[in-house]
Amino acid sequence: MSAGAENAGNEFASLPPATENAVLTTYRAGGLGIYGAVLRYAGMPLEKIALYLNSTQVSGKNQLRQAVRLTFEDSSAASGRSFLAPFRVVGSASVVAWFLQYSVMGFVFQVCDEALSTALGVPRMPYGAQLMEDPKDDVPASGDNTLASKSMGFTKATLAPALSGAIESVVANRAEVQRYYGIQRFAQIEGILGWNAISRTCAPAYLVNTSRNCIMSATSFVITPVLYRQLYPQERKNQTSLFWFGLGMNVFVGNTIAITQQALWGRALDYAASNGGARNVNYSAVIKDGLKKEGISAFYTVPKWASRVLMNAPVQGTLPWFYNEVLPIAEGDVLKVAEKIYGSYKGETQENTAKTNDAAIVKCDTL
Repeated sequence: MSAGAENAGNEFASLPPATENAVLTTYRAGGLGIYGAVLRYAGMPLEKIALYLNSTQVSGKNQLRQAVRLTFEDSSAASGRSFLAPFRVVGSASVVAWFLQYSVMGFVFQVCDEALSTALGVPRMPYGAQLMEDPKDDVPASGDNTLASKSMGFTKATLAPALSGAIESVVANRAEVQRYYGIQRFAQIEGILGWNAISRTCAPAYLVNTSRNCIMSATSFVITPVLYRQLYPQERKNQTSLFWFGLGMNVFVGNTIAITQQALWGRALDYAASNGGARNVNYSAVIKDGLKKEGISAFYTVPKWASRVLMNAPVQGTLPWFYNEVLPIAEGDVLKVAEKIYGSYKGETQENTAKTNDAAIVKCDTL
């Protein structure tokens, strides 16, 4: 059972544990989806700048200036530029994908965390008020300090974000590719490639997109809460410090690694659409070509990292704070509503069952 469910367990005892856990998991996932979609749409100009900076469309000096110019280019505007240009590549599929991306990421991680914890016999990741607890007060269970137990914990901490990132990319990569190419160009590329339904759903450069999302999921749901709870000075723990700690982990840890995957993703898409046609991505060729032309700068530079931070940090960097401090605020109200619905449904079921039994008794009496 989750931390939130445990905290509310006595008050909402009429809800079966499985139902209570399902309600909280769905609520948290939905909250993450709405939060992520709103902030991603508002930050669309930053996302386009980051995408251009991590592609082959900018090179040489003043790459940031080139990326900004491309972001706001608009052939339909009299001046050739428009502030609305980056928002015009956002279709309904992108809005839905943003919601699904963060809600699915949160939902899958919670489900995997619980399932793997149960299967491997290890504790779930700390959540909510647990982050503010003093780890010195923990009472270790029997066998917690054995090599086998620690290995199981490490396996769970690796698999949960990996599965979360892989499934997140299934719902997110296609929309990201569409925003990168533009709606019409992406449709042309799909037509030329002629992929099957599964490949079309995943879209080009899915593998490297998954790699990036695994890194960010691990940063938000595993590394940040565990390090904050275990290592952050107890007397300084509060909502504000969690906010800045999560943001710092995102900027200086998660995105420092993820930027290499973001750059590879952009170059892979340029490779797939080169010369106005379309072809399958060859990651080996993309990496070799990038290193040959620009060296390490093809995959990591300060401007690339900074652009990635501008695009990602407002949402992903504040996710640990929102997930652990904001969402728990309404969990009690959500469970109250769920309890009323469950009680009403249970009452109707019992009433229908009683009527059926009475009818059966009457029928037997008449016989």
